[in-house]
Amino acid sequence: MVRFVLWNCWDIDTYFGMVVGDSDRICFREEGNFQAGAVFVVDKPLKWTSFDVVNKIRGALKKNYGKMKVGHAGTLDPLATGVVVVCVGKETKEIERYMGEEKEYIAELTFGHTTPSYDMETDFDGDYSYEHVTENKLKEVLAQFEGEIDQFPPVYSAVRVDGVRAYEKARRGDDVSMKSRRVQIRHIEILSMDMPVVLLKVVCGKGTYIRSLVHDIGKACESGAYLSALRRTRVGDFNIANGFKIEEIVGLLQSE
Repeated sequence: MVRFVLWNCWDIDTYFGMVVGDSDRICFREEGNFQAGAVFVVDKPLKWTSFDVVNKIRGALKKNYGKMKVGHAGTLDPLATGVVVVCVGKETKEIERYMGEEKEYIAELTFGHTTPSYDMETDFDGDYSYEHVTENKLKEVLAQFEGEIDQFPPVYSAVRVDGVRAYEKARRGDDVSMKSRRVQIRHIEILSMDMPVVLLKVVCGKGTYIRSLVHDIGKACESGAYLSALRRTRVGDFNIANGFKIEEIVGLLQSE
């Protein structure tokens, strides 16, 4: 059972700024009471869906705490890793609020090719030169994407089109027409550049598709690019440094 917890810690700014023990990274509404509401961060493994994480946590809780509601505050693609905010019990009522928080990502962009999914889920569908893309040119392009921008979600996404998930239509080979949406990109920074691979730090608002951002950056550089790796490092004040590996949290929840 979980005994070593930090409770009534709803000044999240203060909580996540603390250095705490492994078993202190679950935040409760009431001491040790998952049903009353708890929230914590899981570092999602590669190729897991966010629902895989939720299902694993739900199963782990059942042994010692019985059946209860578990949800996540924002989907992370299977090919991405990092922060998934998991809410338990009555804290699931706060999911929408957490989903509206600012996000931070480390994105690996690879020039020279594009894919229909804008990442590595699908095969290359275009080849492009990139020798002309200098660091200065890339910085000029990135500056164009900071602020409020119009963005088209990828056709391989969970956005509903005529009541059906876009990715379902795309995988059937149907033509999919996506509508643009207004998103906020607060900051983009080059962390490293070893062409054709560039590592970016992106801070953005709700609803931003990093895959679309990378695709659009490639086009703006008069080249092509796809998202070759992605790690979400922060959602609001929930930081990856305070996240549980899946085996850690499962072991903690199932411990006697």
